[in-house]
Amino acid sequence: MSGKAKDILQMDLYGLLAIESSATTKEIKKAYRQKALTCHPDKNPDNPKAAELFHQLSQALEVLTDAAARIARLREEGSRQLEEEQRLIREQIQREREAQQQQTGDMERCSRSNVTPKLKLKWKCKKNDEMNGGYSKDILLRLLQKYGDVLNVIVSIKKKGSAVVEFATVRAAERAVKNECGLSGNPLKIWWLEGQPEVIPPASQPGSFISLTNERDYESVVMMRMRQAAERQRLIEQMQREDEEDAARS
Repeated sequence: MSGKAKDILQMDLYGLLAIESSATTKEIKKAYRQKALTCHPDKNPDNPKAAELFHQLSQALEVLTDAAARIARLREEGSRQLEEEQRLIREQIQREREAQQQQTGDMERCSRSNVTPKLKLKWKCKKNDEMNGGYSKDILLRLLQKYGDVLNVIVSIKKKGSAVVEFATVRAAERAVKNECGLSGNPLKIWWLEGQPEVIPPASQPGSFISLTNERDYESVVMMRMRQAAERQRLIEQMQREDEEDAARS
């Protein structure tokens, strides 16, 4: 490989095109066209480096679109599978909720500690990040409401990347703790804020043993699916790192 080819791979190709490292193939090509129009040698006859810069832009396009296309295909495939898994989880939760309402009524709202369940949420966020790591109250509500009624969400203003959510029922909070991972690029860490309240089981509830067994089976399936989704995301990120390392070594 020539010295100039090695030089281009050592450069910040994303910075050369003024784009983020997460840019899609479409965004990369658009940025290239915009840069190429302004840096073309025909439009810069007085700039002796215009031809070299234009060549670097072309090489950056070739390197980045090849890696981006491979990663995009993996992400698209993983996204479709994850959406299907989330749909199945939502359907199962809805069926479980309807059955629970028929059997227990408002009993699920009660606990021996007589408090509503509260969860602590944490995620990665820089102090000067105005987007708060990608999370807002509305986004957290959208992520958590599928598990049950949410009474309140408090996003910390002083401490970035932190929030508290209050559910109406213990069962809904349990589902959120066990199943919710948050945004794929910035996952959530969730735990009980005041300890897990103990639910009072309905007296003489028929079929309670069968219901418990089914719930355990369901939770095992959910955890397996979540692990599979996490493994796919890890492989995508690993491939992206390997592409970048191979490009740097070339």
